Amino acid sequence: MQTTNRVVITGGSGFLGSNLAEYLTEFDYDVVVLSRQQPKRQGAWRFVRWDTRSVGEWCRELEGAAAIVNLAGRTVDCIKTPDHCDEILRSRVEATEVLGKAVRKISSPPPVWVQMSTAHRYGDPPECVCDEDSAFGYGLAPFVAQEWEAAYSRSVLPEMRQVILRTSFVVGRNGGALSRLSKLVRWGLGGTVGSGQQGMSWIHELDMNRLFFRAISDDSMQGAYLATAPEPVSNAEFMRALRKALNRPIGLPAASWMVRIGAPLLMRTDPELALYGRYCVSRRLREEGFEFSYSDLESALLNIYENNK
Repeated sequence: MQTTNRVVITGGSGFLGSNLAEYLTEFDYDVVVLSRQQPKRQGAWRFVRWDTRSVGEWCRELEGAAAIVNLAGRTVDCIKTPDHCDEILRSRVEATEVLGKAVRKISSPPPVWVQMSTAHRYGDPPECVCDEDSAFGYGLAPFVAQEWEAAYSRSVLPEMRQVILRTSFVVGRNGGALSRLSKLVRWGLGGTVGSGQQGMSWIHELDMNRLFFRAISDDSMQGAYLATAPEPVSNAEFMRALRKALNRPIGLPAASWMVRIGAPLLMRTDPELALYGRYCVSRRLREEGFEFSYSDLESALLNIYENNK
């Protein structure tokens, strides 16, 4: 039986978790961030340390809570060495499984568990537009998403309401991959990447928070959703819009071979994150009447950078 308005965000010390914690406190939720490290941003929430692999005293925070939001997982913004690939998979699966053990140790588990996943589950189709019913993709990221969601299915209690958000590229002010792209644009390097035709499915941070809030509070929300704005764009269109938002009319393009050399050497990241992509649109959110605050990229970037050029 739920006895508090507490929301527990696991793996909540990063960009998404800190944004969500701040957003939920504005609605008078008592927010607890479970993470291995202290969030860089401070706010009206509590931080509780956990190791993501074992059940400990932290599981008391789940007792009588209103919801769990599980974001735990190693960043994919890295060079894909075998060790990093192993960490990316294990960090997601093991954290999800230990949450499953924790909710079975308490007498009053939360009524809803909101689970993050990734739109990358649909792979990198060059042209087709994917929705929730589309075929899943092939490769490391789709496999990780598959195993992450499978761990969730094994771990969540049958009586809990279950929501999976397959998240696209979240654009926002205080971190995430957009901060890297904006630096490139300011340095004059924000031109088309590779062919420029790869899809970029995106969502404004406010709409991401509103989706999390809806998943927590709306009992009709159930199952898997694509968390993405209704107007995906190509890489060429995205970079053009970003240059416009930052008042940088010129950006040098980067050929595929340049990205494959430069991304690991200069950015310490995987070149495929820039060279591949997908066009995703949520059929379920459209049918359920979710209204995006920022449905087009130009207005989303204008909001983010209107006072920060």
